[in-house]
Amino acid sequence: MQTNIVEVENFVQHSEERRSSAFQREVKNYLERYPSTQHVDVLLTDLNGCFRGKRIPVAGLKKLEKGCYFPASVFAMDILGNVVEEAGLGQELGEPDRTCIPVLGSLTPSAADPEFIGQVLLTMLDEDGTPFDVEPRNVLNNVWQQLRQRGLFPVVAVELEFYLIDRQRDAEGYLQPPCAPGTQERNTQSQVYSVDNLNHFADVLSDIDELAKLQQIPADGAVAEASPGQFEVNLNHTDNVLQACDHALSLKRLVRMVAENHDMHATFMAKPYEEYAGSGMHIHISMLDSKGQNVFADDDGEDSALLKKALAGMMELMPASMALLAPNVNAFRRFQPGMYVPTQASWGHNNRTVALRIPCGDRDSHRVEYRVAGADANPYLVMATVLAGILHGLDNTLTLAEPITGNGIEQDGLPFPIRQSDALYEFEEQQALRSLLGERFSHVYHACKTDELIQFERMVTDTEIDWMLKNA
Repeated sequence: MQTNIVEVENFVQHSEERRSSAFQREVKNYLERYPSTQHVDVLLTDLNGCFRGKRIPVAGLKKLEKGCYFPASVFAMDILGNVVEEAGLGQELGEPDRTCIPVLGSLTPSAADPEFIGQVLLTMLDEDGTPFDVEPRNVLNNVWQQLRQRGLFPVVAVELEFYLIDRQRDAEGYLQPPCAPGTQERNTQSQVYSVDNLNHFADVLSDIDELAKLQQIPADGAVAEASPGQFEVNLNHTDNVLQACDHALSLKRLVRMVAENHDMHATFMAKPYEEYAGSGMHIHISMLDSKGQNVFADDDGEDSALLKKALAGMMELMPASMALLAPNVNAFRRFQPGMYVPTQASWGHNNRTVALRIPCGDRDSHRVEYRVAGADANPYLVMATVLAGILHGLDNTLTLAEPITGNGIEQDGLPFPIRQSDALYEFEEQQALRSLLGERFSHVYHACKTDELIQFERMVTDTEIDWMLKNA
């Protein structure tokens, strides 16, 4: 028994030494390429997909190989950055620090000032040196490894929609689309795939593309959506599930910073406008075996038995998954008829009105497009939810509904909860999903989101006041 403990300790030590050496090489190569670097932002991603961290002098970068410290309560914060004590990671434990180590390959220039400021992602370890199981990145990694242990290797891509908005509100205090650069004309009309609309914002979109390349984010060019000032950026397919989400979050930060440089704001809010469509986060996923064959397609290129099991699992967990896919009150405003978003669990081929779409393509590209999550959701948790649904389908004998033809919004399907309170209840009651994501994480997430909802429901809105003053 003692020999086994020594072997484990030696393995851990050697792993740490290899990681340290790899990070030192990464730092050396980076500083050779960007010798004017003065500061580096070290970044953790919280439950809401917000970056938390600090800016350190470049001299401290080499020391980062041994890790730095942040409190575990970083992962028990609400959207405003306040620790939710009911989550059990704050004062109850004494606000303990945990070691955070750099994510290899994540050291890149910052969009804030690429010449002088870098950025690097961190991941947290628990007190025993294992990955901290409440961190969303580690939640995803745990689910991903369960698939890999079965000889199944996901290939994924993330699509993100966002709005460019004016810094100034309109006369009534609402958000408004920006004027086309160099004009005083506010664009309130747009057409999906409009090249002219891209031309109006060519400078900001060009800067996004240039900085994405600088940060080695594999993004395609922007596509104009149907609403004014709305765009979509697609990330390339990859078999590195964690890196796909790293890139998605880095892209969101980059887009916001570039917009600020052009006197605009960028928002990934799920439903910023009452009259326009919301912004979504779509996940494309196929599945390879150990030989690199796409097991979502059979020999004829049609839906495989494994794909059908995966579809059934994702659909059964979808109502409870809404707590993660729509993480706040505003996110649920996106799920309305006529707003280009599914409102129930359904699937179909070449059909954008369903939740799980099988796009056109050959055998190698046979895949699922998971079309439910809002752009404001945490990419790690959205991806973990998708993979958890697949695992659930593989491990259980479930009945798959018939594929939808025609308008899926007008046909029967498994309905989503339409309020955040209902979604949180579904999440708490769905033991299969909680087990796959981890019990401690599930407790912390439910506590934080419940607290956020309570705070929101205490607010007295302008609309309430207007209605009551007129009628009370």
